[in-house]
Amino acid sequence: MLIEFSVTNYRSIREAQSLSMVASNYVKEFAETNCTATEVPGLPSLLRSSVIYGPNAAGKSNLLKALTFMKNFVLQSQAHQEGALINVAPFALTTDTKGEPSEFEVFFIQEGIRYQFGFAVNKVRVIREWLYVYPKGRVKRLYERTFDQDRNEDEWYYPSLTGPKDLWRKSTRKNALFLSTAIQWNSEQLKPVFNWFQNKLEVILPGREIDPMFSMDQCVSNEGKQGVLAFMGAADTGIVGVELHKLQFTHEKLPAEMPQPLKDQIVKDGVRTVRFQHRTDTGELHSFDLADESDGTQKLFTYAGPLLDVLATGRTLAVDELDTSLHPLMVRFLISLFHNPEINRYNAQLIFTTHDTSVLDSELYRRDQIWFVEKTADQSSRVYPLSDFSPRKGEALEKNYLHGRYGALPFIGELRF
Repeated sequence: MLIEFSVTNYRSIREAQSLSMVASNYVKEFAETNCTATEVPGLPSLLRSSVIYGPNAAGKSNLLKALTFMKNFVLQSQAHQEGALINVAPFALTTDTKGEPSEFEVFFIQEGIRYQFGFAVNKVRVIREWLYVYPKGRVKRLYERTFDQDRNEDEWYYPSLTGPKDLWRKSTRKNALFLSTAIQWNSEQLKPVFNWFQNKLEVILPGREIDPMFSMDQCVSNEGKQGVLAFMGAADTGIVGVELHKLQFTHEKLPAEMPQPLKDQIVKDGVRTVRFQHRTDTGELHSFDLADESDGTQKLFTYAGPLLDVLATGRTLAVDELDTSLHPLMVRFLISLFHNPEINRYNAQLIFTTHDTSVLDSELYRRDQIWFVEKTADQSSRVYPLSDFSPRKGEALEKNYLHGRYGALPFIGELRF
């Protein structure tokens, strides 16, 4: 589970900004539904979901893009060629930040143990990298790497690390993480950290659409199909059945410009399609193609497989603009899945950005689950929780937000020609 994520000097984020999933001791409502105990020594309960509000261009997406950058760098940096530039984007509107490194840090739980991992990078190299572990609640530094600019070399500390660590150190390029490199050499001690990024964290950004094939694959088994049907039925789509079909092609029916390996694969495996059954007024079943369904139904089906997988595996899912093409009640339905302990048995988490203010409801969310992002005077992003305003229990959150009490609203000027 994600405990906290922090980022400094990345895109519109200049100063250190953090998003915490730690439940506040001062907020008592929905403790058994919206929170979960961690059973980790010294760690309070964590939130099952958080929502992020703010005007366009305030930096909501950049917060999730920073999380995406961190994940991708962990998973892929070992493949960087010597001398390749790191695709990092520091805050560009002040001269003192352009040359400074961007820093990312995450606290999380994996296999019942708390970890703290972070790194700082510029476009050329890793400046710092660190990993702390908290077995039995006591901190232990597994390793730390710091670039000494005067000596033009890294300084290392890893007495608690087991395995051929000197070999891993020598194999780590300046533009790659030690963690990523050591995993390539089968470091058992570091696998839980790498596996959390690989298997427990998923970020969905606009333009990175989910392939509906994932939900189709879920429907291959009867159990998976029933899960998708239950999901779609609970959302009141009117769908009572799902049919999978496979279209077969010959090489001659495929576009001539299509790459030959892809042609061969399609001819061999076919193309899976899905049709949805609705009941007519006479009780008969009528089937529609996916493209014939509404945009909202299409998006729900696309989300069905991944969401059921996230809930079944206890992953942390971050989604930018979850409300796109979804009715506000559908958004509330998705949130309710994560807040239901009987459904969310493995402590999955949902973090999302939205402009749908109907979710700002004290009957749905605790005060510590709501976050805002706004632009400051120097055009950098500031991330802050609703709890900074000490709202009263039962306060009209949506009304007060739209009236400007919590900030993070767009400034609408007058159009002049």
